Amino acid sequence: MPTYNILLMGASYGSLLASKLLFGGHRLHLVCLPAEADLINAEGFRVRLPVRGRQDPVVLDSRKLPGSVTAGPATGINPKDYDLVGLCMQEPQYRSPGVRELLDAVAKSRVPCMSIMNMPPLPYVKRIPGLNYDALKPAYTDPTVWDSFDPKTITLNSPDPQAIRPPDEKVNVLMVTLPTNFKVAKFDNDKYTAILRQIEKDIDAVRFDTPEGKIELPVKLRVHDSIFVPLAKWSMLLAGNYRCITKDGMRTAQEAVHSNLEEARSVYNFVFDLCVKLGAKPGDLVPFEKYAAAAESLTRPASAARALQNGAPNIERADKLVQLIARQKGLSHPAIDAQVALVDARLEANRKKAAA
Repeated sequence: MPTYNILLMGASYGSLLASKLLFGGHRLHLVCLPAEADLINAEGFRVRLPVRGRQDPVVLDSRKLPGSVTAGPATGINPKDYDLVGLCMQEPQYRSPGVRELLDAVAKSRVPCMSIMNMPPLPYVKRIPGLNYDALKPAYTDPTVWDSFDPKTITLNSPDPQAIRPPDEKVNVLMVTLPTNFKVAKFDNDKYTAILRQIEKDIDAVRFDTPEGKIELPVKLRVHDSIFVPLAKWSMLLAGNYRCITKDGMRTAQEAVHSNLEEARSVYNFVFDLCVKLGAKPGDLVPFEKYAAAAESLTRPASAARALQNGAPNIERADKLVQLIARQKGLSHPAIDAQVALVDARLEANRKKAAA
């Protein structure tokens, strides 16, 4: 069974993927802030995972798993030392000093790169045929950070599992709130895809020791042949996550979907149909009913809404990306246009405040 050296850029959401990879005995290095790195190097990290039929969550402690994990800053890393790179930060963070240079070095190394961002990297969007890619650049905080990538070396892993860092705990603790599967599209290269399939097998084989015996754990990795499978997240983001953002603050994802179910359904199905126009098969995507049922348990505002509320000058703009792609197909939806305009205005207000 091969073991891989894997570089993960981002330790917050990245630690959920890392906890699954460690079961396969792989060697991981997490790129994160100094305080996080010191804590992870000293104490490892913990992931709390709810398991159906158990009252208490399972706690995955990185120090007790078969693989190894280290953490450090974005400097001094040679991407060629790694078999796979995971992009686990939010899109605006890739232009920060140090991170930007590392991302560019990753791109130029041609090491296979798997994104688990909500916002698909621009070179991944280039794997979708028939779009004017330059016209999509305004959706990105700084589109130039992606310039050196070859689309053949990048894939997208849909970040469907939901997780948060509990506010009253150390930064090396992650709590999973919705333990669904990661869904990754294959690479445009069979050798790279073979790495994903091996990791998928490793994670499937996991049986975790508990007082009641060995159990299977949720949150698997599923490798798909269709490049459109990870785009199933777009409908969810536009019907739920971005609609957590309101004129005067934020609401939970559950409220965003269920306080006006018909509007949420209309937005969701508009984006679903857009993905089909781009080339997705309906079976690649998730029907609204399934999402609406899952949204019942999403009792916190989405991360984009929380970031805006905290004064962030930039957030991931999958809402704008979908709007711009729809326009290229001669389509628009009034609720999406209104939401994009609202997010634009809230960001503008945050930037003015920061500059004052």
